[in-house]
Amino acid sequence: MNKGRDFDAREILVFQKNEITEHHIYKHLSGKVNGIKSRRILSQIADDEMRHYNVWKNYTRKDVGPDRLKVWLYTLVSMLFGFAFGIKLMENGEKKALALYSRFSGSLKEVNGIVRDEEEHEQALLVLLGEDSLKHTGSIALGLNDVVVELTGVLAALTFVLHNTTVVALIASITGIAAALSMAASGYLSSKSEPGGKNPFLVSFYRGGAYIFTVVVLITPYLFLEDRYICLGLSFFIAICITGFVNYYISVTRNVPFKSRFLEMVGLCFTVAALSLLAGYAIHYVFPDILM
Repeated sequence: MNKGRDFDAREILVFQKNEITEHHIYKHLSGKVNGIKSRRILSQIADDEMRHYNVWKNYTRKDVGPDRLKVWLYTLVSMLFGFAFGIKLMENGEKKALALYSRFSGSLKEVNGIVRDEEEHEQALLVLLGEDSLKHTGSIALGLNDVVVELTGVLAALTFVLHNTTVVALIASITGIAAALSMAASGYLSSKSEPGGKNPFLVSFYRGGAYIFTVVVLITPYLFLEDRYICLGLSFFIAICITGFVNYYISVTRNVPFKSRFLEMVGLCFTVAALSLLAGYAIHYVFPDILM
């Protein structure tokens, strides 16, 4: 084994702070996650992180407090977007710590033990994530991606054809709600036909709920502003933000590249919107006196 380079005192303090911070994060998550096995795994990891903290403390002879902002942020993210997402972010942190500690594996005798613990943490978290409710992530993401692409096209066409922003919002909301119900029904039927698959009621609820939420957010500018083109621009900006978040969520939870998926979804949104604008122009040309 290569000896590796020596530690710097400042690096050890950083390691020490990271360990105590991760101890508090895992401790908080273990008290909130469902399932005895999940709580046991997270509690064990929290105890290991505290032990690592004490190892580093033997060298620094200093007490270091946790990063309270990071603890609060990870806990909040887990509460808002699901424990699977928060834990997956923590797993990525475990991988970074493992890679960093491995470079110093020959410098201090305790580092090899910490590296083994980090490897075990990674495997334990993979098992935990395999049993977590990530199975509903695909339903939510599918609903959000579909509504963003579909409704941006609808809004683009209606904005060109109709001058009244309130009417645009009304028609788009009716279209979106009808599509949400259809999406929920299709999710229910598709999941019900899969043997040993997901709960069909939950799938339909998540997919339809995500669709309706996104519809409401995208039409909001049309309810408060009168300039239809400004409304369309704001709706597109919101759509890009939603697309970015959804694809980042997927990239974290499923280990897929973010940039290519995000750019592909944005390209689809603009392509559908452009084609919808052409359709709106054609309709306006055919019925110039009816659509105002």
